[in-house]
Amino acid sequence: MPKPWVFAGLLSLHAGVATAAGLPEPARHDTFPTPSAESVLLGRDLFFDPILSGNRNISCATCHHPALASGDEMSLSIGEGGIGLGKERIPDPANLPRARVPRNAPALFNLGAAEFTTLFHDGRVERDPSARFGIRMPPDFTLERAAGTPLAAQAALPITSHDEMAGQPGENEIADAVNAGNVHGPAGAWQMLTDRVAAIPEYRQRFAWLKGNADSLHISDIGQVIGDFIAFEFRSVDSPFDEFLRGDDAALSNDQKRGMSLFYGKAQCATCHTGLFQTDHGFHALGLPPVGPGKGHGPGGYADHGRAGVTGDPKDAYFFRTPSLRNVTITAPYGHNGAYGELEDIIRHHLDPLTWLAQYKVEKALLPEVEVDIPDTAALDDFDEMLRIAMSVELEPLYLRDDEIQAIIAFLAALEDPRASHGRLGAPYTVPSGLPVDTGPMDHGDTATVSDY
Repeated sequence: MPKPWVFAGLLSLHAGVATAAGLPEPARHDTFPTPSAESVLLGRDLFFDPILSGNRNISCATCHHPALASGDEMSLSIGEGGIGLGKERIPDPANLPRARVPRNAPALFNLGAAEFTTLFHDGRVERDPSARFGIRMPPDFTLERAAGTPLAAQAALPITSHDEMAGQPGENEIADAVNAGNVHGPAGAWQMLTDRVAAIPEYRQRFAWLKGNADSLHISDIGQVIGDFIAFEFRSVDSPFDEFLRGDDAALSNDQKRGMSLFYGKAQCATCHTGLFQTDHGFHALGLPPVGPGKGHGPGGYADHGRAGVTGDPKDAYFFRTPSLRNVTITAPYGHNGAYGELEDIIRHHLDPLTWLAQYKVEKALLPEVEVDIPDTAALDDFDEMLRIAMSVELEPLYLRDDEIQAIIAFLAALEDPRASHGRLGAPYTVPSGLPVDTGPMDHGDTATVSDY
């Protein structure tokens, strides 16, 4: 017969879970939109089609692949100028990249949910009734037509980034137009890319079926179908945690329940990682180590001021958007710049930000070899910049035992949807442009159909 203290421990664990503050309600039917199958499948082809890149050599999926849990397994991506997928991606000797992409490619899980109204690490795309068409964009990239959702609107930005998809000035007409500040209008970069798509008969026909008239095809239409695909492909609400929220107490192990009690209690994780998707959608300064080329901020040009780069308010310097923790166990590296390749490391950074910032070594990031003009450690080696980052930190130190940290990691594993590692539809074998497709592993196991939505 078990000892009395065993029963006492189990009762204490059950009570901790039952009284944990902030447990969300399970997902409902209206949590997500319901796009048509035609739109989702058209968006999938465009998501994987390099036709939307300046040099026709990279697609959205290169950095956000379903087979890589909607990311690319790098701290900072090799975008334009790379060859391969994920950890195997290397610089193209015939077209070397000019720089790393300055921020980590964020996971795309559940961005189609209605509550996601602010996107990108700095929130530069956000729903705002006072903005043109109700969505605020960067000043030089205001919407020309209604996009419907921030998710649809954001698709128009990576295709105009020199280091992500557009290529460098002198390489193609898209990059030249962006470099000249010519994005809008009938001769702008957006319309040039739209014309490329419209020139492919299959795309033109499918848009005509979808919207009734392909003659007026616009970048907003392309963004809408890509957004619909993202909303479907990366919908992720079938984790053990979701089963627990729906009433199945056996869906979580005792270790996971203990970790959940800590997450929503003593560890204070839910102060920011709240709600169904474990995010408050707000901006916070954690003092993450400044790895990579930065965003051109500060006197050296290698700083990244985060939200302040959007708002212009110095008080927002080094604040970044709270990420959702769905599928966090398979979406390394972590942080707005991927400073940590291990989940335990970024958890420990949260517990003692100043110590971890001061002791950081760049080897903790996952950075493929790339010849760059700005060293990856430029900001790390700048004492004044490190001091400014340290002074911005909001978090107070918090002590947790090693076993408590492991329990929290166990709970975070319960946020993993079984389909998250390969997507719901996965990659198409071919795309209408005929350009090569980064298919990734094609054995997707239990995949969904659009009718499952």
